[in-house]
Amino acid sequence: MKLPGSTGSCRFAGFTVCSFTCSRRCVQTYTMAHRDGIVKAKTRRSKRFLQSREPKLVEGQKSSMIIRGGNTSETVSQALKDVYALKKPNAVLYKRKNMVRPFDDSTALEFFSKKSDCSLFLFGSHNKKRPNNLVFGRMFDFHVLDMFELGIERFVSLRDVKTDTCPEGTKPMLVFSGELFETDREHQRLRNLLTDFFCGPRVSAVRLAGLEHVLHFTALEGKIYMRSYKVLLKKSGCRTPRIQLQDMGPSFDLVMRRSHMASDDLYRTAHKKPRGAKPKKKKNISHDAFGTRLGRLHMQKQDLDKLQTRKMKGLRKRRGGQTAETPATKAPRTDE
Repeated sequence: MKLPGSTGSCRFAGFTVCSFTCSRRCVQTYTMAHRDGIVKAKTRRSKRFLQSREPKLVEGQKSSMIIRGGNTSETVSQALKDVYALKKPNAVLYKRKNMVRPFDDSTALEFFSKKSDCSLFLFGSHNKKRPNNLVFGRMFDFHVLDMFELGIERFVSLRDVKTDTCPEGTKPMLVFSGELFETDREHQRLRNLLTDFFCGPRVSAVRLAGLEHVLHFTALEGKIYMRSYKVLLKKSGCRTPRIQLQDMGPSFDLVMRRSHMASDDLYRTAHKKPRGAKPKKKKNISHDAFGTRLGRLHMQKQDLDKLQTRKMKGLRKRRGGQTAETPATKAPRTDE
């Protein structure tokens, strides 16, 4: 059995394994029986592995695979390492060379995505026709959804900037500037892809001290400038601190070369949410412009004659149907 991107042979049953798989994963892969196109586990370990790959109502954090091409330059290799440093721990770095051409044949990328369970990828390569090449892309159902090829014209590495970096796993703040990100269709899809790639973990709330990293993307004159800053909170003499940005690296000056975008139907299918994940609509509840929650109650028609009011002695009925407001006239007394 030949697998895409294979470079060696396995010591188990004579199978050929790819460059990034180890002997454990190889054993895990071939302890599953294929019957009528359905993969059935033979061991408990492989059963747990298949259960972890099953579709879930709420998917976990997306992982990224950073792949090195068959021929790369020092600039591309260092760029891949720096992006991996920003993406850790939700990323996998392939250090060996892989003869992959994403725009010609994406079979190997889809195979790598299925093995490593990654839906995002960054591929780096270098040749005479397209020097210092980076390809950002993402998968849907382990098939390439869209990808963009960007060329590096200027690069400043993390090691070239002698400043402190952010802790591993920090959620960055993304800023997109430029009219092209609002008007051009390719740049709009690229902005969506970069947001998906660098957004970090999904959280419900972030404390002020956790806002430490800023990624700024600018589209200007056909180029895309990526800058990375560290947020410094300085004393301001009041409760709100003074914000100062410090260049942290890496920095890229990129130019767009090729693109592969999914069709509108496939793009809508990829964004479709299952019924169980959609929040249930609550009747008679609305929100105003300020976010105040408003509710509407439906009641039956009330009989105001039977409405219980506050009891007062002055309004209490007395014997004979007389009240305190209309006292009864006393009959004249006659002596017989």
